[in-house]
This record gives sequence, structure tokens and C-alpha cells, in this order.
Amino acid sequence: MVKILAKELKGTGITANCIAPGPIATELFYAGKTEEMIKRVVDMSPMNRLGETKDIAPVVGFVACDSGEWINGQVIRVNGGSIV
Repeated sequence: MVKILAKELKGTGITANCIAPGPIATELFYAGKTEEMIKRVVDMSPMNRLGETKDIAPVVGFVACDSGEWINGQVIRVNGGSIV
């Protein structure tokens, strides 16, 4: 969908990208999960932790600013190497 949108916006100066975060320590992530489930997710992460919003925000900021103007039609995975 992002690639199609990038092509549709051709010539407008607008870029289309998607940030795909991994497991992030938010209320939404914790909702309905047991400590065991959370530990399993953490143990599967190469970084040995959950992501935090501070891990994602700079990437979003970069893609949205002028420095990211050459990034277009991409899915950017910001997940600490997690494949969960």
C-alpha cells in the first residue's frame, strides 16, 4: 500500500512511508498479557528488552523532516531486531 501511495503522490513533493515498530512498552502492549507472556517476548528480542516510545519517535521525526525527503515508499522496521 505504501509503494502504491508513493507512486500516486509522484510529483507532489509528498512522501509515503510506514513505520513498523516491534513490541513497545505501552499500556496497549501490556493489556491482557501475563508476566510470563511479556518475559517470552523480551527473551525473543536480540536487544533483550521491549522497545520504548523514545526508540520510535526519532525515526518518525527523521522521516517526517526535510532530511528524510529521499526516503519514499518504504516500510521501516524499528523493532530492535525482533521477529515477533
